[in-house]
Amino acid sequence: MRRRLFLAALAATGAASVASALAADERLLRVWRDPSCGCCTGWVDHMRAAGFRVEDNLVASPAPVRRMLGIPSDLLSCHAATVDGYALEGHVPAEAVRRLLAERPAGVRGLAVPAMPTGSPGMEIPSEPDDTYDVVAFDDGGGGHRVFMRFRGGRAI
Repeated sequence: MRRRLFLAALAATGAASVASALAADERLLRVWRDPSCGCCTGWVDHMRAAGFRVEDNLVASPAPVRRMLGIPSDLLSCHAATVDGYALEGHVPAEAVRRLLAERPAGVRGLAVPAMPTGSPGMEIPSEPDDTYDVVAFDDGGGGHRVFMRFRGGRAI
């Protein structure tokens, strides 16, 4: 995992950031996102408000990081992240990340919220109703996906 993290950091942020990425606390949430994406900024703010320490890496494209983290192409959204050895993709609510870290389910590589559901953290639109969406757990490489939690907007259902 450390080698994978090292290579992802190198590819996404350059050699200068690698030493700090490896020396940081494993509970640190590392995010790779496009600097002009407002919804990604909203998700980062949501995670900080939920108590996560965030390293916010602004990159031209998170695609190289996604490949290094093994995020399945059918689960893509707009930003990638890691926390405590898990990969995250998209607008995953903090509640789902906390549950993942507490339970550590066998075989789970990470969580994703595919696409960009309205009402998910960072995608709140006051004039629009919240979508119901799944937080999907993906495995270590066999292509298996399963529903980990279900949300309507920012609330678990």
